[in-house]
Amino acid sequence: MYQTFSGSSRRPRQVNLSGRNPNPFAAVGQGTGHQQALASAHEERAQRAKQRARLEAAKHIQRVWRGAKCRTQVKEKWREEWDAKEGDGSTENGIPYQNSVECLQQMKLLVQLVGVQYDGDRKRVYTCCNRLMAAYRSGGVGKEEGGPWPMAYLRLERLCLDVLAWLAEHWKHLGKEDIKGSQVLFQALKLLCSLEPHLTASRVSEHYYHTLALFVPIWQSSDILKSPTAFTAALTAPLAAPVPSTPTAYASLATQLLCTYLPRDLLDTASAAVDSQRLGSAVFAVLSSDPSKEPREGQAHTSYGKSQRDPLSNPHRRLALLANVVFVYRFAHSFSDSEAYSSDRDFVGAVGSLLSSVSGLVEAESAHNEFFREQTDSLVDAENVGNLLSGSGEEDAMLFAGYALTLLRVFRRKGDDIRMWLYLGSNSTSSGSRGSAIRYFWNVVQHTTVYQAITKDSRAAIPFLKLQPKQDQSEWRTPSLDGTGPSTTQRPVDSAGNRITKKWEIILVFLELYTFVLKIMGDDEFFAGSENSVTTNQSTSPRTRDNTLPLTEVKDLTTFLKNLGFTMYFDMSLIIGSNVLSEGNDVGSLSKHFGGPSVLAMADENEPSKPDDDNQVSQSVAGITGMSIDYVKGLVTGVLRQIYERDSRRRFLPKEHWLMSPSRLSMEGNFIQAVVMEEESRHQIQEVSDTEGEDNPYDLDGDDDDAHEVWQPPATVRDRFRRRPNGADTERRIRQQRKASRKRYLQAVAPRLEILQNMPFLIPFDTRVQIFREFVHLDMLKRRNGYVDPDLWRQSMMFGSHHGSFGGGDGELNKHHAKIRRKHVFEDAFEQFWGLGEGLKEPIQITFVDEFDIVEAGIDGGGVTKEFLTSVTSQAFEPGPEDLFVENEQHLLYPNPALIDAIKYAYDASTLDGRLVVIETCRRYEFLGRIVGKCLYEGILVDISFAGFFLLKWALTGGSGSAPRETGYRANLNDLKEMDEALYQGLLQLKNYPGDVEADFSLNFTVTDNIPLLSPPVLSGKNTPKSKTITRDLRPPSGADTPVTNANRLLYISAIARHRLQTQPHLQTTAFLKGLASIIQPSWLSMFNQSELQTLLGGTQAPLNIPDLRQHTAYGGVYAIGDDGLEHATVRMFWDVMEALEDVDRRRVLKFVTSTPRAPLLGFASLNPRFSIRDAGADEARFPTTSTCVNLLKLPMYRSKEALRDKLLYAVRSGAGFDLS
Repeated sequence: MYQTFSGSSRRPRQVNLSGRNPNPFAAVGQGTGHQQALASAHEERAQRAKQRARLEAAKHIQRVWRGAKCRTQVKEKWREEWDAKEGDGSTENGIPYQNSVECLQQMKLLVQLVGVQYDGDRKRVYTCCNRLMAAYRSGGVGKEEGGPWPMAYLRLERLCLDVLAWLAEHWKHLGKEDIKGSQVLFQALKLLCSLEPHLTASRVSEHYYHTLALFVPIWQSSDILKSPTAFTAALTAPLAAPVPSTPTAYASLATQLLCTYLPRDLLDTASAAVDSQRLGSAVFAVLSSDPSKEPREGQAHTSYGKSQRDPLSNPHRRLALLANVVFVYRFAHSFSDSEAYSSDRDFVGAVGSLLSSVSGLVEAESAHNEFFREQTDSLVDAENVGNLLSGSGEEDAMLFAGYALTLLRVFRRKGDDIRMWLYLGSNSTSSGSRGSAIRYFWNVVQHTTVYQAITKDSRAAIPFLKLQPKQDQSEWRTPSLDGTGPSTTQRPVDSAGNRITKKWEIILVFLELYTFVLKIMGDDEFFAGSENSVTTNQSTSPRTRDNTLPLTEVKDLTTFLKNLGFTMYFDMSLIIGSNVLSEGNDVGSLSKHFGGPSVLAMADENEPSKPDDDNQVSQSVAGITGMSIDYVKGLVTGVLRQIYERDSRRRFLPKEHWLMSPSRLSMEGNFIQAVVMEEESRHQIQEVSDTEGEDNPYDLDGDDDDAHEVWQPPATVRDRFRRRPNGADTERRIRQQRKASRKRYLQAVAPRLEILQNMPFLIPFDTRVQIFREFVHLDMLKRRNGYVDPDLWRQSMMFGSHHGSFGGGDGELNKHHAKIRRKHVFEDAFEQFWGLGEGLKEPIQITFVDEFDIVEAGIDGGGVTKEFLTSVTSQAFEPGPEDLFVENEQHLLYPNPALIDAIKYAYDASTLDGRLVVIETCRRYEFLGRIVGKCLYEGILVDISFAGFFLLKWALTGGSGSAPRETGYRANLNDLKEMDEALYQGLLQLKNYPGDVEADFSLNFTVTDNIPLLSPPVLSGKNTPKSKTITRDLRPPSGADTPVTNANRLLYISAIARHRLQTQPHLQTTAFLKGLASIIQPSWLSMFNQSELQTLLGGTQAPLNIPDLRQHTAYGGVYAIGDDGLEHATVRMFWDVMEALEDVDRRRVLKFVTSTPRAPLLGFASLNPRFSIRDAGADEARFPTTSTCVNLLKLPMYRSKEALRDKLLYAVRSGAGFDLS
């Protein structure tokens, strides 16, 4: 029953006017009306289309079959016709054709009927070639100019190549007749090449050498090709006759045959017939051109293989081509006279382009391929490199500059050698019109648009530095090194129309050379560049004078480098583009930006296509392939730092010269706050990034990898490229990618921090000190949960109101408390505080006890901690032959370089006990680093003076591009002067000696170390040291057999400086810097140079500001200032006496009270605790006394200035303190 609101139970009638079947389950096509008609029409149309397609397919099959059958019949008819004229078809001892007409007809017929897969057709080809050669020998045919003959020869040559390609593919299954026939074909190819050399080179040369390359593996495994000379003759036939298209033949030889490793005997044969200059020119042209999208007419294209549009797209083929090209040049000059070709434009262009395209694979290939290693090693010797910069023209100089940069980038381990050879080679030819390379390149640099624009305005560097992405089509291709050839990379051009790339290469080569010159040049020689310098006429070598720039031009150079470096750091986001910020705009998304599950997949997916780290970022500076922004930044910053260090030692530039203009870097407003915010962001980024492992800092078996990078034995280098598990490779690549990504991100979002860490001299020193104290304050807030005051922190720890990383309560506080004996401050401190690690940053509490373990009166409110730190430093840094530190002639401290060696000989370092003693000593160095860091952290000044070269290692441990710990430091001759004046003078004499160094000095690449012999216990202080000399190899394993000559003396000087300053004290310095870095972040230290670090640690050397000290002095007892605001009479007399004293006596008074003679960097308002004076009774016979722990002067109430002055000076000059009370 159907219910409705109307009350009727009848179902209303359904009227369907659409023609659709309302049943959803009905079969298709069962509808009614026009729907059924449409379905039927569609079905009929589909049937008719299927019938037409079937009919067309049948017709096509019939056409193909009829055509094939017809062609088969026609070819059979032609074969019968051809065989009828040829006779018995013998392939041996061919009978000459009766006339040239018969020969031409048979050749035309043959090329149309042959199918290389048929045995009979191949026999016909052998017969025709035999008869053609016989006809040529009899004079029946020859070279024909014009007419049908050239194309007939060309078609026959292509047919021979097709047959040879088929034979090479099926060589293992060939019969004797085909093997003999291959020799006939090789002979025929030689003849055809001589008949039509131009067409062969221009039309089929690539096909020609592509086919011959198929026989190289056969040559290695079969003696059949070696016995006759047919193959080798065919190999060089297209190169025999010089024609206009011969360069095309040489290009085909390079891209098809020489891009594989040939057997040595075959390579010797080919090299004897190859013109090395033509080969170099062809390779250079190929590498400088843009490969066409369609195959060229002469390109390899056969029935048996597809054409290769870019045969050198495989990097391993380019490696083989590089080795073969170098070998051909060496062979042409009997493997001896490398000077004859090392400065050849074509050789430099070809080898430089190839090297640049495979830079990341050269070292790995050398590790397992002896032939490749032999050829590439020949590129970096004194003769090859020394002659590079001898070109007379500007274009030559620009080309060779690009090649020199490539050598420096590819052969990084021989970087110092290459720079030295360039330096010596350029000076050996400086007698010409050009002069020394340094001055020549400097003159060129000064006239470039890049230099002039950037010197005027630092913002002008941005368009010149814009990173240019590579093209996908041939991203491996290196543009022409001289900038004249076509290029796939769009580069900016200057107003004169020359490519900016050429100018950049000149600038970078100049900076590379000048970096080396600064490294080996003493300060006296450097300042000899000034016309008014008193050292101009002193004993400096002519080479040194030729490479010294006038100080006025050095000032111009620093202006250019300062503007360029500032832009690269401050405007990084504009240079690299905004895409670096597209991911991870907030900290929450940084984990995705720096790694995660997707990184592993990405690394695995891209692993085969990224053979080296250099290709991870397919961008280059100004279009120079392989020149990354980090390389340019490191080079510019390195030169600037070296000049700045010299200016710090001996001022020759105005102090304001180093500061950046306020329009680019303003100190006004919230600059410090902006820097602090960037530091906070960096901390957050580091927290979300993965923590990378750290090597063992106490490696006793050797020094750091970087310490011997120049003299690394080849076997050790090869070991680095042994096959590692896939998991290790993947993990390493993930870490590298994550680190590089994080580095690029930080460079873009923290430009002020980048400036502070890499070019801090652009910012005033006082501003940097304030930033340093802000960093420390923020770190205190973070670590102490907001309680900077020590008492409040202890209270929070005691009552558990902390949520930090320490597990609180009395146990935690006890770790920060120590009982110290006065006579054993360092030993007790080391024993009780070593386990704290970076926890030493927290407030510590000290209780001094005497020799009877009786506690001294007093409560540590901060002053006792100051006294403890100053006592530890004064005791631990006491210099001596068996102590941790020694001093130079200026009484400046540095780690004892011979101590670890002495311990190794006193205790057998190969035993467990000996290693433990060495490790214990390294821990003491590390603990001293923590103590010094604690003083810097708390702002406590200590009276310690370190050597400048040791402080320089502190400043170079932070900043982008710097290696961890000491490896960021590079030893140089000037640093050696501060360590050993006598050794410095001797090396300087050796460097400037005009005679024969080898004959007169009789030196080799070894060094003699004087090691004190110790008796256990080594740290007792009761031993009588005895010395022993040890000879060490500076160039293992052949240093003792390598004499020091005029050519290599600069390397010897550099090796001596490296050993004395870096290698010998490596463990000591590494341990100290590790401890220092656990308290003070290395990037904070990189804001200061060596002299500024000394000021930060011990205070300023400027004359004491007595009004400032008086304004910030606190008074106690009778001397407390009352309501009237007037000072006590004795206090006024004290200040009058202080005003009248000389600065040396003022410093004695300050040291008497505060334990340091220098004022705080930010004035006495920052002295903690404050300078204080209180009364000590009315007895004028008493002397003033002090409590240095709280900076308190206890001054008796004297009645006259004379008595106060006499008593005060006696007290401060006697060096006594508590004992005068």
